[in-house]
Order: sequence, then structure tokens, then C-alpha cells
Amino acid sequence: MMNSLGLDSRPQDTRVVVAMSGGVDSSVTAALLAAEGYDVVGVTLQLYDHGEATHRKGACCAGRDIHDARQVAGTLGIPHYVLDYETRFKEEVIDRFAESYVAGETPVPCISCNQSIKFRDLLDTAKDLGAQVMATGHYIASRSLVGGGRALYRAREEERDQSYFLFATTREQLDILRFPLGDLTKAETRQAARRFGLAVADKDDSQDICFVPQGRYTDIIEKLMPTAADPGEIVDLDGKVLGRHNGIIHFTIGQRKGLGVATGTPLYVVRLDSHTRRVVVGPRDALRTRRIGLRDVNWIGDGRLAEALDAGRREVFVKVRSTRAPQPAWLSLGSDGCEIELVDGEDGVAPGQACVFYDAPDGQARVLGGGFIRSAVAMTARSSIDTSTIASARPAG
Repeated sequence: MMNSLGLDSRPQDTRVVVAMSGGVDSSVTAALLAAEGYDVVGVTLQLYDHGEATHRKGACCAGRDIHDARQVAGTLGIPHYVLDYETRFKEEVIDRFAESYVAGETPVPCISCNQSIKFRDLLDTAKDLGAQVMATGHYIASRSLVGGGRALYRAREEERDQSYFLFATTREQLDILRFPLGDLTKAETRQAARRFGLAVADKDDSQDICFVPQGRYTDIIEKLMPTAADPGEIVDLDGKVLGRHNGIIHFTIGQRKGLGVATGTPLYVVRLDSHTRRVVVGPRDALRTRRIGLRDVNWIGDGRLAEALDAGRREVFVKVRSTRAPQPAWLSLGSDGCEIELVDGEDGVAPGQACVFYDAPDGQARVLGGGFIRSAVAMTARSSIDTSTIASARPAG
């Protein structure tokens, strides 16, 4: 008879490693599994130590949070280990984050952390500890498929859904990963924390970019790559110079405020050219994107991707930003890899962001996979420029 984690064994005979960040979500995950009688082992990763960041409200995986995770483990009576992953985290997440920004992209470091640190390195550690399963406090659901294997689904509470950050999870990883909070609301999670007597029940949620002191990511980038703040020109779509800037890392696609130029009409950042260090601005309609090229695509729908494309393409629903709702699109394979055609278009699509596929526009839709945006083609004639060369270029000098 299958246990609640989908394994054919008694809970007490099933070892589960829980990734404990020191927050309420992972703490409740450990508490729920321990209450069911599973052999729970808590593991906390020391990921960074940037002084001020370790004491900042909303930080995770450093300083106070390690103490909180240890305290929760003590309350639950489960073993707890702290592993030093600082070097790996810097190389796989922080350095790549900086490189991506300097290249004119808009990276999502939480995806890199899940992809390389938590679901690769930590998963290997869980296996070394003899665990059959590794559980995390992410708000996403994992369920068994009728024909075998497992699938990912959006969380019950739409506002808490974290599927955008987990699209790169592979089928092999899904066999071992579990997400007990996927069918809970945040309010229910906090109620459970109080019921278990956990000191973190009312602790603030962690921030998206956990390793950035005071939320100033440019400080980190300039420290790692001093030339990242080299000045350049602000130009319009025709190449006319409108002003100067103090580094493209201070700008993002779609930005309107703080451009430092005035023409009498609203202007938005349309492109970032890392090779020439130019910030290209234009009207709002120049931001509207219809076609997107993807790289590093991960498909976790049924079968192989090529087989899943009916007549060369497939209707999906995609998110190009974590805060936006899925919208209808067509997924196909082009000469340069996977391509997305947005039915209604989207504003402010930037290289480096993720594009995540779903089988439905709302509810607990199944996650079909996704990829990183390599290029974006705007809908207006004047700005129909493929940004793939811009996004992959590196600053001169």
C-alpha cells in the first residue's frame, strides 16, 4: 500500500530529507512529514554570508535563518545538518547572475538556485544520506501519473504558486522530489506552524533575490565585475543619441522611470545592447512582443517534445514573468530551437527571463516545462529586431 509520498513502504521505513531554509514553509514541511511518522532529516544550506544580508528581514540560508532551522529541528526532534555550499552558490548562482546582467539580460537567480544547487547538488546529498525522497517547502504540486512517473502542477493558491521558478525540474528529479504544501494556502501553512508550536510561525517571507543586501543588486554586480558600470549612450529606435547613462546594469526592459532623458513623450527601455553599451528607448508599443526564441528548454509533458507537437506545433499557455498570468501561445520547433508565438503579444519580454509552459490558463494546470528567453521579436515594424545577438554579446574591453 502506497504511503502519502507515493512510495510502497511504511512512513517509519521511509527516510525523507527536508531542505530547511529557516522559514515557515520548509519548517512546516518537516513538521507535517514528522507527524506522519516519516524518518525525517533536516538539511540547511549555508549559501552566502554578505554581512548585512545575513541580518536583513526576508533573507534566507544565512545567519539567523540557520539558527531558526536548527531550532525548528530541535522542536520536532529530528536530526539537522548544515552544509557549506557557499562556493557552489557563488559559482552557479551569483556569478552567473552578474554575467547575465552585464550581458543585457534579466536573469532569475531563484531558477538557477533550484536548478543547480537544490535539485542537483542537494538532491545528491539526500541520496548519500539514504533518503528515498527529498521534500521542500515550495508551493507547487507533484502527483503520480497513471502510466508511471510524476508531473508538476500549479499550486492551489494562485498568489503563492512557484511553478515559474521550478520549470527546469527534470523527470528524474520529480521521481524523488515532493512538495507537501502544494495544496495548502499560506494561511493554512501558518496555522499549521502554530499548531506544531514552531517559533517561525509568523516569520517574514524570504525575498526573491536573497543574497542582495538591501535589495541593491547593482552593488553586488559592480563588486564582482567593476566594468559593469561603464557609461554609455541612451538612443532612440533610429539610433539618435538622447543622453548618457552610468551602466546598462541599472536598466531593465520595459523600464520607464529614471531614464534621465526627456522628450515630451513617455519612453521605455526597449533593448539593452551590451556590446555597444547602448540603452535603446522607444514608445510603449515598441515593447509589444509576438515571437520568442528559447534556449535550454526542459520538457516534462507527456512523451518527447517533438512527438508532442501536433502538425509541428502545439497550443500551450505561457508565463514570461512570475507575476503574470499564463496566456495562450503556440509552441514549435524552428531552425534555431524552440519558439513561442504569443497569440495576444506581451510587453517587456527580456532575454534571460523564463518562459514556462502550462496545459491550461488557470487553476492547478499541469506544468509542461519551459526555457530561457534567448531572443524576442517586437510586433511593430520599427523595432522588429531579433535580440539574440544582443543578449549573447559581452561588453567590449
